[in-house]
Amino acid sequence: MATTADPTSPPTVPDQEALDAFLGRFVTDLGATAAAAGVVIGHRLGLYRALGEAPATAEELAGRTGNHPRPVAEWLNAQAAGGYVRYDPGSGTYRLDPAQAFCLTDPDGPVYLPAAFQLALGALRAEPRITEAFRTGTGMGWHEHDEDVFLGCEAFFRPGYAANLTTSWIPALDGVQARLGDGGRVADVGCGLGASSVIMARAYPTATIQGSDYHDGSIALARERAAEAGVGDRVSFEVASAQSFPGQGYDLVTTFDCLHDMGDPLSAARHIRDALSPDGAWLLVEPAAGNAPEENHNPVGRLYYAFSTLLCVPNALAQSGEYSLGAQAGERALGEVVRLAGFTRFRKATSTPFNDVYEVRP
Repeated sequence: MATTADPTSPPTVPDQEALDAFLGRFVTDLGATAAAAGVVIGHRLGLYRALGEAPATAEELAGRTGNHPRPVAEWLNAQAAGGYVRYDPGSGTYRLDPAQAFCLTDPDGPVYLPAAFQLALGALRAEPRITEAFRTGTGMGWHEHDEDVFLGCEAFFRPGYAANLTTSWIPALDGVQARLGDGGRVADVGCGLGASSVIMARAYPTATIQGSDYHDGSIALARERAAEAGVGDRVSFEVASAQSFPGQGYDLVTTFDCLHDMGDPLSAARHIRDALSPDGAWLLVEPAAGNAPEENHNPVGRLYYAFSTLLCVPNALAQSGEYSLGAQAGERALGEVVRLAGFTRFRKATSTPFNDVYEVRP
């Protein structure tokens, strides 16, 4: 007969080596959590960029950036302890090594990591709401989050889209690149702040892109970004859901890291199928994931599950529909949605360490 543990009995004393290992993980994780704000401070105040120009003492870096030297000194030591900057005890100066400078100093470069921390801090501000959503199951919509969620998400994902979208992802689709080069039509669904739409417009100057997102604040910024990029004449944006975006006969429909966020991805997939031309393609980009949970129990999976707990699943639960796929849905679950929507072809076209890229055809 099974028995329950006595709640008044003391916990089992673990093996000391196992306890030390777990406490070490705790210290690392808590330090990283607290350090997230420091990364965003470095981003907002231009501290990384200024330090990337030349090594500096705390006083010198404060002078370059117009900040008070005392908090700058504390920030530098926190960064050095975390491995985000280097410290030379002999000269008392701090510097960025090439890898650190590559990842931390250029918002328009191929990698810009501070934006991910901006996204994380923005998401964490919703913790009380998310905690309540655990109890009620009502969720929390994407549009209800702090502005740093939208800004950080765009700034973090944009470099990856810039590096891959028109150089490997679209070329991996059969015949699509040629059609866009000849003036094709694209619907960029769930476009957010429009980074992907602008990238496609720049790469295919005769194509027209229709971006859509249900969040009106994101669409307003997307229109500004497209105008600033000089492509406003070929890129338009509408406030619309994935189940109702306008237009038909598209050569390409794109969804970037957003299908898994939807409460009703099946209706969205059906609408995408109806909006495509008979020989059009759906470029479905989703977070890299295995089909079974244990396949995702790794550092990348941990990252995605954590963000999915704060953002993706709550958003899906806040919408109508019967789904909450989450950021680690995997190929099998995505393929089932595509099949039920009436598509006949579904294949993984390419992948990166962070994304799986699928070609879907009517």
